[in-house]
Amino acid sequence: MRKPRVPINVFRERRDQLKQMIPGSALILRAHPEQIRNHDVHHSYRQDTNLFYLTGFDEPGTVLLYRPGLTPESVLFVRVKDQERETWDGFRYGPEGALKNFGVDAAYPIEEFEKLTSEWLVAVDKIYYNLFTDEMFDRKIAKTLLGTAALRRRSGRGILPIYDSYPLIGELRVIKSPYEIATLKKAAQVSAEAHVEVMKATRPGVNERHLHGIFLKEIMARGAAREGYGSIVAGGSNSTTLHYVFNDQDLKGGDLLLVDAGAEVDYYTGDITRTFPVSGRFNPIQAKVYQMLLDLQKSIIQSVKIGVVFSKLQELTIHGLIELMREINLLKGSSEALRMDQKWRKYYPHGVSHFLGSDVHDAGRSEVDGESRRLEVGMVLTIEPGIYIPQDDLSAPEELRGLGLRIEDDILVTESGPENLSQGAPKEIVDLEKIVGKP
Repeated sequence: MRKPRVPINVFRERRDQLKQMIPGSALILRAHPEQIRNHDVHHSYRQDTNLFYLTGFDEPGTVLLYRPGLTPESVLFVRVKDQERETWDGFRYGPEGALKNFGVDAAYPIEEFEKLTSEWLVAVDKIYYNLFTDEMFDRKIAKTLLGTAALRRRSGRGILPIYDSYPLIGELRVIKSPYEIATLKKAAQVSAEAHVEVMKATRPGVNERHLHGIFLKEIMARGAAREGYGSIVAGGSNSTTLHYVFNDQDLKGGDLLLVDAGAEVDYYTGDITRTFPVSGRFNPIQAKVYQMLLDLQKSIIQSVKIGVVFSKLQELTIHGLIELMREINLLKGSSEALRMDQKWRKYYPHGVSHFLGSDVHDAGRSEVDGESRRLEVGMVLTIEPGIYIPQDDLSAPEELRGLGLRIEDDILVTESGPENLSQGAPKEIVDLEKIVGKP
């Protein structure tokens, strides 16, 4: 028998918040479909974030119907109990267990979804649903809405309109509750401690995959269920590939190692990047570029305050990186000319920040009413400036070719300023050189 890991009142409170946003409407959320890894082997299952966010229910084959102010208001459609399947695949709550343990008003077998939902949607004016992410389930929604239209055919109201559920729930998720902040702090701490263990194990000749394995071991030993995303363990010029995925090369002395990895704890993830020398010591040019990037990152973090517009963080980053690139002779010309012609994009093609939460690139709009969003208390976001100089870039000074650096931390917006949730992962040169390669 499994038990929910998160207090059920957390999910009730979220549904109550949503109730105020969609009167007269219904929300339908479906579980992520299971995916085949190869032949008859499935990928490890992870629930759809929004469905989990509102229910805490993590089984596949699940649908939530939520109708604020109506009876029943919250309904879970789930897989039935099946002794044979549970022998093979593990425990199922079934409708009775879902009703008993997850604080919803009703629970039914998933096979009854279309019939019951068609009837229950007669009383609403519109539905929120995330179209075009699951073609098979989209067809079920179409049949359900046709059934609803048939039941109210004399009303003249036609097919219920569908609105996108993702931005709706994203507005709930963008400001973190005290429970969410506590969980994100734990995820960041677990991630940071695992980063330290990776640093200790780093030395020439070690394979990137070996270090990836150490990260996985250390986060799971500390209670994480999984990585929050595919880890990047990139030695040498591999670090100039932003989403390097192979993690299979031997490390070389004199190179830098970039590790971008985070632990997922109770459906909240850390997201930390550290760059450090494989041999335990930065050479002079590495140290110069690294220190300039670190100083820039720390200055941007200090700008994470209430009322600052999101786009300002990118503006500060571009300004600082242009000055860095000019200082190391990577780019030539005036700061204004370089900003206008955007040659800096060759070496920094991404943004400095994204929201962080249950997803590594978390929900929530960075623009509101056509303008960049202002930071508010309870937002959590990353700050991650970097510089990536391809190995084959003949226009770059030879000593810079193949150099990839990124420094990333997880920052909470508070009344008193930014709080760095990932500060447990060292990033000062003196601290890194004391740890790397020293078990």
